[in-house]
Amino acid sequence: MRRFAALLLLAPLAACAGRPPPPPRSVVVFFSQWSAALDPAAQKVIDQAAAAAKAAGDSTVRVIGFADPVGSRAANLELSRLRAQVVVDRLVADGVRSGRIVKSGRGPTSYQMMSQESRRVEIKIAGQ
Repeated sequence: MRRFAALLLLAPLAACAGRPPPPPRSVVVFFSQWSAALDPAAQKVIDQAAAAAKAAGDSTVRVIGFADPVGSRAANLELSRLRAQVVVDRLVADGVRSGRIVKSGRGPTSYQMMSQESRRVEIKIAGQ
């Protein structure tokens, strides 16, 4: 009886262990103010997004850059595009086919404050 009870307890654990967690649908990479440089934490997030994108087959990967509202709109639009390109380059280096990636820069966010949340790139993987 003890052996049977142990098997019943282990069966759900084995089922959970055999099923990988679902890949993320959207991830965010943060940047320092006026920077498009990737720090180690950002690189790790992009590497995880690349793995999820490759697991998602041929679905579209959207890369959307943002900037905070400090400075001119033109400068922030260019910075948001540059941030998006840096992320795209890393995704491609990690094996995501460039033809699947749609890139855009949106410039300053609608936030009326300066924060790291506005200095970001969103990676969205469709079809998951």
